[in-house]
Order: sequence, then C-alpha cells, then structure tokens
Amino acid sequence: MPSCFTPIRRLAAVSVLALTASPALADPITLTPMQEARLRYEHVEQDGIARSADAVTIRVRSGVTATSGRFSAMIEAQGNLALLDHYDDTVGNGVGYPTVGDPQNIAIYRAQLQYKSRAVTLIGGRQRIGLEDDRFVGSAAIRQNSRSFDAVRGQLALTPHLRADVTYAWSVRTPSGINGTGAKPTAIGGDNVFALLAQDTPLGTLTGFAYLVDQDEPAVQGYRLSSQSYGARLVGTRPLAPRLKASWQLSYATQSDYHRNPNDYRADYYIVDGAIDWRALHVGAGYEVLGSGNGTALTSFQTPLASIFKFQGWADKLTTTPPNGVRDLYGSLGWSWPKLGAFKAASIQAVYHRFDAERIDSHYGNEVDLLASAKLARYGVSARYATYHADRFATDTRKIWLELTWAL
Repeated sequence: MPSCFTPIRRLAAVSVLALTASPALADPITLTPMQEARLRYEHVEQDGIARSADAVTIRVRSGVTATSGRFSAMIEAQGNLALLDHYDDTVGNGVGYPTVGDPQNIAIYRAQLQYKSRAVTLIGGRQRIGLEDDRFVGSAAIRQNSRSFDAVRGQLALTPHLRADVTYAWSVRTPSGINGTGAKPTAIGGDNVFALLAQDTPLGTLTGFAYLVDQDEPAVQGYRLSSQSYGARLVGTRPLAPRLKASWQLSYATQSDYHRNPNDYRADYYIVDGAIDWRALHVGAGYEVLGSGNGTALTSFQTPLASIFKFQGWADKLTTTPPNGVRDLYGSLGWSWPKLGAFKAASIQAVYHRFDAERIDSHYGNEVDLLASAKLARYGVSARYATYHADRFATDTRKIWLELTWAL
C-alpha cells in the first residue's frame, strides 16, 4: 500500500545526505571508538510454569564515530550471546520456560549521520531515540538487543527557552533481533511521527506532544497497536533548603486509533508524581493511570514504543495494558553514596506498586522491586529483585538480575 509519507521520507533522507556531503567536511576528521559489554544473569520463577528460567547472556557493542566540524557519522554493531539458555527467548527457543526477552542476535544497532550547531541538530539513519522520560518512545535499554529507529530527527532551539523536536521514523528495530518472526518481528514498518514543543516556565518545563505510532505489520496484533496520542507534560525541580529539593511531574494525554487500526476507541492517560531529595535520601510517590477505553482488548491506552521496564514494575506483567486499564499507585525509597569504599555512585532503591483496574473495581496485584548498584572505574555492577503477588491478574512471579557492565 503506497504511503502518504513516502515523499517526506525521501526528502528527509536526501536533506541529511546533502548536509553530510557539504564542503565543511574539509575540516580535520576525528575518530572516536566505542566499546562496551554487558554480562547478565537473569532468573525467573513464574507460577503455572513448572521450570524456572536461567539466562546468562553477554551483549557486546563496538563502533566508531567520525567527527568533522559540525558533522559526524557513526556506525555501531551489537551482538548478544546466550551462555546459558534455559529460557524462552520469545523467538521460538526455550519454549516451556518463563520468558527472558534476550534472544541471541548480531546486527547493526546504529548507523547515523548528524549535523549539529548551537540551534539545530539533524540526525538521519538508524539511531537510538528516547523522548522525555521514555514513557511513549524509548530504546528499551534494559534488553540486551535494545530498540533503535530508522528515522530522521530534527531538534531546533527556537529561543533560549523554547525548543522543538520532530522525528519521522519508518522502521522500528525490535529487541527480537535477526531471528524475530510473526508477532515478534525483527522490525516493524510504519509512518511514525513524534513531535514535541517544550517551553521553560517558572514551574518547570512544559512540553506539548503528539505521538503518531504506526505499527504497520499485520502479525503485530492486526494493526491494533497503531495509535495517536496528544497531551502535555510538566516536569520541574526546586531547591527548598541547602541539600533539600523537591521535584514533580504532571502529565495528561488522550489516545485514539490511528492509520489501519480496526478498533474505534479513545482512552486517557495521566500521572501525578513527586519526590523529595534530602542529602543522600530519596523519597518519591506517584499515581499513574492508563485508561480502559471501551473495555475490550487493545482499546485501552497502549505505549508499544515505551521503555516499559521503567514503568509499572520490573516483573513485566503489564507490558500490554489490559482491557480494563491500569491504576498504578506507587512509592519509592532510596539512598545513595557518592563514594563507598572503592566504589563510586553507589545506591540502593526500593519501589512498591499497587495495581488496580481503571474501568472496574478489581485489584490486579502488588509488586516490590529492589535495586543495588555501584561503579568501579570503567565497570558497573548491579543486583535487582522483583516479586509480583497476583490477585486477579496474571500469576505470581519472581525475578533476579545480576549484572556486570564495562565501557571504554
């Protein structure tokens, strides 16, 4: 089916190539290598599945950036190897085990051209994109095969306090990797448009946004994840006293069907979130609601391109919003140390979630998430734990992660 965005796609690609072919590239070229590795053990116990999952995977990324004046070109490859594969990797291996969404993979993660000045940034090609807090569009960085986008993105500083950010993405490279198929494909095509306009105010940064998500693959829920969301977000912070500050976030959006989505629906989203940081102590609480629409499958508020692990619990029980929506009442408590023995940036964190339906009176379940992390030179270490106690939705699940990272 011809796309109405095809001329835009061609024009954007030609514009980026024209910029990067500019005579300005006569400036000296600087090469910057990129190397990183992440070794992870993930254990999952899930009621209703007799066997536990044990996954030991190692993700390696390697690339280089060439910079000349305001122009740069980057290419980065990534590979994921399963050293212990007792898990369902979502693409046909390990069926009968609980899911760990890290299949083996080797691919080009990023391949982009960039022009950057004080007022304008233009990026074309395969790139990593995270918008705002990643609630609508993010890279799903927790997964070994993180998400990337084949896209053109432009960022413009209109005034010192007003900024625009517009992206057109024609393909989303998924964490399923090169062996992805069916409902878990390697990539999902579509005419996606993300537009944000941010203004600094005395209360924080106020951002108006539009996310047009086009999941144009019939095997991916029969196009029913295509949506258009419009809304606004206010995020700010303010010092209250020496070493004491408050932060807040307010957001509202409305969503409806888009492009080929056969459903006719409308659902709302909102979040109220606040936190206090005093010295090393962090205390936070919030209430997030993803509306239910008309109460049938996939007419609730959906965010298929979000970095979903950051929201609604690490046990991944609500990655797709249930037909009756979600109410998430949560609180967090943390403590950090700039230096702890030989370690730097050490921290511990605990988060509690209570999940309920939005449309009806039904308690889904509760979750507790725990995290400890620290850095040592070029290394990072962390341990996570998540336990979900089901009431009327999904099943009891426990997860453990142990992780070691290294970066050049």
